[in-house]
Amino acid sequence: MVESAMKFVIQLLGFNGMRYYVNAINRDADINGLLLLHESADEPFTLISFPWIKLTRNDFDYPFNKRDPSGPLFDFVMEMAIAQSKSYGLLVNSFYELKPLHAEYWNCDSKPKEKPVLYVAFGSQAEISSTQLTEIARGLEESKVSFLWVVRKNGIELDDEFEDRIKERGIVVNEWVGQKRILEHEIVQGFLSHCGWNSVLESISAEVPILAWPMMAKQPLNAKMVVEEIKIGLQVEISNGLDNKFVPVESLKNKVKELMEGEKGDKVRKKVKQVAEAARNSMLEGGSSWHTLNQLIKEIYLQNQPKK
Repeated sequence: MVESAMKFVIQLLGFNGMRYYVNAINRDADINGLLLLHESADEPFTLISFPWIKLTRNDFDYPFNKRDPSGPLFDFVMEMAIAQSKSYGLLVNSFYELKPLHAEYWNCDSKPKEKPVLYVAFGSQAEISSTQLTEIARGLEESKVSFLWVVRKNGIELDDEFEDRIKERGIVVNEWVGQKRILEHEIVQGFLSHCGWNSVLESISAEVPILAWPMMAKQPLNAKMVVEEIKIGLQVEISNGLDNKFVPVESLKNKVKELMEGEKGDKVRKKVKQVAEAARNSMLEGGSSWHTLNQLIKEIYLQNQPKK
């Protein structure tokens, strides 16, 4: 389940029916090695995070009342703990006011705020050479930004060690993904895109600035509009070699960092929020899209009325 959730970029939540008081005590005793302190199960010890609580191993369930627990039940509990550590959060069967200090123990120990994520996708038709794919991988890796990269299956494979090197901050997906849902996630703060028109509109509606990399058809003109006209994105620098669409690693790395961390990135991020608000307003009653659609319906209706 954990592997499937990570593969398809689905937030996974753990649930434990025990009170978070019990969870906190068990965890504090375990990570601080308190269950190993004494030979005797009757010898008391003091919790590190909750020094007013004194316990003995006999206060814990089997097999954790043993100095060196083992067995199928122990393995099962450890497997659940590992899955929980990979989850987005933990739901508990209690309420905050009952034991606020123990709730805060979990909250304070939670992972630091996640870094903004760059979403990388080039549509279903663009052909990317193995050389360019390698440059993209290196550029993303060397940029040090967090990213989600959708790589279309076309017989070209990435370096076997690449995903291991970037696993702490990058995810590579080879399956179809719901692009709109990804862009709408608050942590996604940039979109490296081929500038297909639907992708541009989805990025605007999600308030995500674009790093434009046009590859075919009308995409260069779409990119020109994005970067030069409405100013909601930046554009990668194309090399002057034989392949006029080739982007070298250094150029990609610099532009990615500029979009995600630089002043120009902040500027286009603010602008895309303004454009997104204008798009939403256009669909409200009295807005431009609302008005023109009603005008169209009215005209069609009048055209179909019998002539007098």
